[in-house]
Amino acid sequence: MTDTLFTSIREGERWFINQFGEDETYDATKRLIHLWDKEILLLYMNGLVDGEVLTTLMTEMQYRNELFTGESVENIDRAMMDYFPYHSLEIVKDEDQLAKAILSGLAVFIMKDGFAFALDVRSYPGRNPEEPDTEKVIRGSRDGFTENILTNTALIRRRLRTTELRFEMHETSVKGKTDIAIAFMKGAANEEHLNFVRERLDALKTDGLTMTDKSLEEFLFKQGFHPMPFVRYTERADICAAHLLEGHIAIIVDTSPSVILVPVTLVHHLQHAEEYRQAPLIGTFIRMVRFIGTFLSLVMLPFWYLMSIEKQFVPEAIKYIGPNEWGEVPLFVQLFVADIGIEVLRMAAIHTPTPLSTAMGLVAAIVIGQVAIDVGLFSSEVVLYVAVSAIFTFAIPSFELSITTKVFRIFLLISTALLGAPGFFIALAVIYYYLCSLKPMNVPYLWPFTPFFPKALLRVLIRFPMTIDDPRPFITNSPNRDRMS
Repeated sequence: MTDTLFTSIREGERWFINQFGEDETYDATKRLIHLWDKEILLLYMNGLVDGEVLTTLMTEMQYRNELFTGESVENIDRAMMDYFPYHSLEIVKDEDQLAKAILSGLAVFIMKDGFAFALDVRSYPGRNPEEPDTEKVIRGSRDGFTENILTNTALIRRRLRTTELRFEMHETSVKGKTDIAIAFMKGAANEEHLNFVRERLDALKTDGLTMTDKSLEEFLFKQGFHPMPFVRYTERADICAAHLLEGHIAIIVDTSPSVILVPVTLVHHLQHAEEYRQAPLIGTFIRMVRFIGTFLSLVMLPFWYLMSIEKQFVPEAIKYIGPNEWGEVPLFVQLFVADIGIEVLRMAAIHTPTPLSTAMGLVAAIVIGQVAIDVGLFSSEVVLYVAVSAIFTFAIPSFELSITTKVFRIFLLISTALLGAPGFFIALAVIYYYLCSLKPMNVPYLWPFTPFFPKALLRVLIRFPMTIDDPRPFITNSPNRDRMS
């Protein structure tokens, strides 16, 4: 055949040894096998191929001896492609493609004349789809993304059985060769947004994406030291499918159970699937409670501190707000240490084995907090407000946004301690101005608050019934906003 990769099977064997060494890595496997009376070189990565499937295929071919008895080399190559009993075959035409195929888990056959073809018999180690811990719902599907890109694309395809769904495969990094799929709905996704993602992926030059989706986010958006998340992560296939229908773009990174959704705004980080698993009125109630809780998680602690130190500005009706006993430690230090302490407890719970994490949290929250009050280090009101503020923070669906909210809260607290009431309001203005200045993918981060879109804001605050015609969001800049067509 004209598509021969090497001049002979021996040249293919020498190439493999030059790439992976002679017995230098145990998983790089080369075997000289015989199908019928013909010598064939088999190359694969042990642990990435399904050995049972490969053995079954070769056994079946071994019994089909009548196809190849007395055939010429050229006819053998063609017969292997025409009669091999497997659905996924591809001819390997260059050495880069050959290396990628082997490293991706494909099994490569090199014939006597140097002709090579690859079988997709991959069997990546991993777990089965299960409900993600961070996006649980009372009712709904229990399957979630895994670390296998093939499984993840299949979970999306199962929900969107349409010919308009596209998965564009890209390969990034110089050494890691990480597979990335861009998922979008043709006709719904904006072409400029797609080109932005494609160009950033093509320009990405690094030796590997070991932190997968998070590393990719920083490369795509040049995040630098910005605390705000510029993308939304989800581990639920139904959430990803819903965003694709709205005109968003999903970026699926192999070995990551989280899918990146772009473009997004601040309100996307406050959405949760539970709102759409309940009646519209109940969903609206849940959404409003979450919005209020998010706002209070940011301002409640600094504002309570402001009213405690600026009693002259507090109306008589709420003079009771503030600590009755100030304790031995300055109030600002109490709030700062307690707020940081809550974060330390959260990290300790993550790193503590699951059977012990609950007991550790109860001991820390009840025993340590009560002892701190009894010895006079903290006032009881400080412990109360710090705990309530932490609960509000944990109610934020996006983990990235919840950590950012805590950082902004500490910034507000420090500004209030330094400048009093002016410091509190100046810090709020700085945070608002910063959020207004963010435009990842040229999309205003505070949309629809700034710029102000009344109809869009109404749909953000209220969970309308699904029977009402809901156009695709303005920020996706979809060429076809009508979802009923």
